[in-house]
Amino acid sequence: MFKKISFVIPVYNEEKGITHFLDRLTKVINTLDYDYELILINDGSKDKTLEILQEYVKNHDKTKLISFSRNFGKEMALTAGLREASGDAAFSMDSDGQQPPEKIPDFIKAWEDGYEIITGVRDHYTKHGLIAKLGSKLFYKLIRMMGNKTTVPGSTDFRLLDRVVLDEFNRLSEHNRITRGLIDWLGFKTKNIYYTYGERFAGKPSYNTKKLFHLALDSFVSMSTTPLLMFGYLGFFITIGSFILGMFCIINQYILDDPLHLYWNGSVQMAIFITFLVGLLMISQSVIALYISHIHAEVQGRPLYIIDRKNSRNLDTSTSVKPNKI
Repeated sequence: MFKKISFVIPVYNEEKGITHFLDRLTKVINTLDYDYELILINDGSKDKTLEILQEYVKNHDKTKLISFSRNFGKEMALTAGLREASGDAAFSMDSDGQQPPEKIPDFIKAWEDGYEIITGVRDHYTKHGLIAKLGSKLFYKLIRMMGNKTTVPGSTDFRLLDRVVLDEFNRLSEHNRITRGLIDWLGFKTKNIYYTYGERFAGKPSYNTKKLFHLALDSFVSMSTTPLLMFGYLGFFITIGSFILGMFCIINQYILDDPLHLYWNGSVQMAIFITFLVGLLMISQSVIALYISHIHAEVQGRPLYIIDRKNSRNLDTSTSVKPNKI
């Protein structure tokens, strides 16, 4: 029987809405038949958020506060909170009010049914602008093209993780991390909970277009080598195409004395030759990049495999690997 749930909440510059959010959250938590702890992570807020959180912790003994020395970003804030979590499960969500705490019982019901990763998925994008909608659809389409079939479009960090997933996640040590991508990479039994994206209590989103672009770029780099292979394939087709065209030019121009009257001069022939060299260069760079990707994978230090101990039998628990430190 599960007894305790850790609620992990990253906070950044939310002085106008954080009190309202915490009141709304604790109202839901108090209806649950579980003990709990509330872990708040101040991600280097520049307004009065830290003072508000410190005052809140004084009056709530089940609350912990982690305060960063500066803004390290949401991914690091989530990582710190999940590593501090001591519950039988950890629930993460944003503090801006757009993810409804009233959905928490649905996540817990799925957890009680045996699911180990329960992910909140936005069921529509009506509150997003046209560029955000198109960018999000393009991002998930590219992710799937690169071989990641597990990440569902619209999935968020509104999640509940079983303790077994949490322990495995805490073993991962790479610095440039996308939390939702790493959790999807772990596997385990998963269920999606669809919800309607709400309005912010106050303030503006901290993730602007630039930050979202860098987040997408980090996702591509850290979770897939497909971009490297794509350039290699492109170089291969350029090389083969320019070689065939070059052979055609030589046979037509110098062996058959140009029966097609193409009159390809030296400039055209040089362009074909340069294109051939460009293709070779792209292939060689792709090969070098693949070697670098192997070095990158070794430096990340991810475990070679993940054991689902809940479904395994007669294993020596002393072989468990302790979490790495960043």
